[in-house]
Amino acid sequence: MFNKMSNATQLIHSIPVDPLTGAISVPIYQTSTFVQEAPGVNKGYDYARTGNPTRATLEDIIAKLEKGSTGIAFGSGLAAIDAIVKLLKSGDEILAVDDIYGGAFRLFTQVYQQFGITVKFVDTTKPENVFEAITPKTKLIWIETPTNPTLKISDIAAIAKIAKAQHCLLCVDNTFASPALQQPLSLGADIVIHSATKYLGGHSDLIAGLVITKDELLGQKIKFLQNACGAILSPFDSWLVIRGIETLHIRVKQHCENAKAIAEFLETHPAVDKVFYPGLKSHPNHDIAAKQAKGFGGIVSFTLKDDTEAAATTVVTSTQLFKLAESLGGIKSLLSHPAQMTHKTIPAEKRRASGVADSLIRLSVGLEEAEDLINDLEQALNALAHTTVIKEKQLCLG
Repeated sequence: MFNKMSNATQLIHSIPVDPLTGAISVPIYQTSTFVQEAPGVNKGYDYARTGNPTRATLEDIIAKLEKGSTGIAFGSGLAAIDAIVKLLKSGDEILAVDDIYGGAFRLFTQVYQQFGITVKFVDTTKPENVFEAITPKTKLIWIETPTNPTLKISDIAAIAKIAKAQHCLLCVDNTFASPALQQPLSLGADIVIHSATKYLGGHSDLIAGLVITKDELLGQKIKFLQNACGAILSPFDSWLVIRGIETLHIRVKQHCENAKAIAEFLETHPAVDKVFYPGLKSHPNHDIAAKQAKGFGGIVSFTLKDDTEAAATTVVTSTQLFKLAESLGGIKSLLSHPAQMTHKTIPAEKRRASGVADSLIRLSVGLEEAEDLINDLEQALNALAHTTVIKEKQLCLG
């Protein structure tokens, strides 16, 4: 075998051929239980909640892909987040990025705070903010990088050093970057989490969550919670994620190319106020993103000069190729208005303070031709300009 192979080649050939039949596709073991030779004597599996061969293959693949020791697959990204929070106890504190996914915000503030686990939100783009905010109660530092939806970048290695010195766990939500671009465990993080619904699945046809740990003992604790609480990923959905991972590197490469072209276009459009994309040199955290990742991802966000929900609604309902929908990371381009969709549960004042303006629009750039996507956005932004002119005329006539 070759002495050195690319990550993409290693990934493809880490997906095993079925030893029983030679099937090149991982078999789907659609079963609830396994026949035992005698009580407690089996072929490695006894009940499908505890373990399933298809799910186990996915867990092994993602652990290798993220250069961790243990992978654990859950029925959704939020189920995966929930399992990590269950490592804590009443009186513990989470220090979380301020621009956080709305579902994580809801889980932390509306579910776990009633059990005595508190959360503090800080701007983690400056490591000193993390250091200053830590208290003796802080047991978990939670960052997304890039964040959802303003694409802030945090220095994983710098925050990992702070976490280690303060005896805290560092969890990085790596959903937006994917392991094709960024491997937080190699930079010092303790836990990586993915909504595998997004880039890992890649086709908008499943819901799944993955957790990967650097330390095997920590991984076994989360694996215990997976079995004890039961929020497992089904065999078929495990197979869908495996199938998606097979094309991850080539898809992400094209996502990145298209997103960069769109971000550059948006910077020149007169209706656009700010563009958020780590690949632009105008992005305040561009250098850190370039240092810790192999690319800048397929998500672009932008605000309008008319910073209103009405203006954003006009744009997101005027596109033809970009479909208005929750979620991201699929081959088809999507767009959303976080203030009315993914981040609606976050109080408006807190949402705006974290950078999620009323007019902010998030694009999940797909694999269509970049020129077609740019033309679609241009006609939608022109529709906004037309609507504005009509309103101005009506005001004058009024």
